[in-house]
Order: sequence, then structure tokens, then C-alpha cells
Amino acid sequence: MSDSSFTIRTRKFKSNRLLCRRQMVVDVIHPDRASLSKKEIREKVAQLYKTTPDLVFCFGFHTNFGGGKSSGFALIYDTLDFAKKFEPRYRLTRQGLAEPKKTARKQRKERKNRMKKVRGTKKAAVKDAKKK
Repeated sequence: MSDSSFTIRTRKFKSNRLLCRRQMVVDVIHPDRASLSKKEIREKVAQLYKTTPDLVFCFGFHTNFGGGKSSGFALIYDTLDFAKKFEPRYRLTRQGLAEPKKTARKQRKERKNRMKKVRGTKKAAVKDAKKK
């Protein structure tokens, strides 16, 4: 459980059968290091729960003041299909399982404002006409 550079402990473990995952709070103790990458944490949690790192999603890590300890959240899905079904797109993108949006922010805003000017089913026509 302990490595020369950091130790991982989990608490508030919950098996969520509706979303086909296990979820927990992860405490990382790293006295000799500033902070850890989510990739390192993901690999360690996967090893701890005997699964593969691509099924583990870590997020929300905060390092305590003064360093040495971080806390965050981890989800371990049963299969990759369930992960793709239930996990938000931005977290899938972070892990390399989904492609990021390609359209520019300004284009999305302009399209939104054009759609505000029409009502009902014409919104779809405005949206599709400008894509071509």
C-alpha cells in the first residue's frame, strides 16, 4: 500500500450498483513531494482495487495547506462501456476516451444568438444551415 514517495488511503467507500461503479474519497499522503499527477493516483488506486487504470476516474483533488496531504474523489467503473455511458464528456476527454469539441467558442456563441431570434422548429433550420 505504501510507496517510497506516497501512500493512498480510501474512505467513504460505496458500491453504486445503479451506475455500475465503486466510488470513494481518496486521501494521498505525500510528505516529500509537492503534489501528484492524477495519472499516478489512478494507477495506484487501480492496483489497490485490482482493476485497470482506464476504468478509474480521479478528480477534485485539493492539497492541504502546507502540503504533504491531498484529498479527492475516485470512481471505478465495472467496464469501459459503463464509464462512457455515465461519465461526463469532459472527464472522458481528460482521460483520452473522447474527442474534445472542435468548434470555436465565438462560433458557438454566435449560433446560440442566431437561434434566439427564431421560434420553434425554425431553430433547427438555423442551426443546420450555418453548419454547411
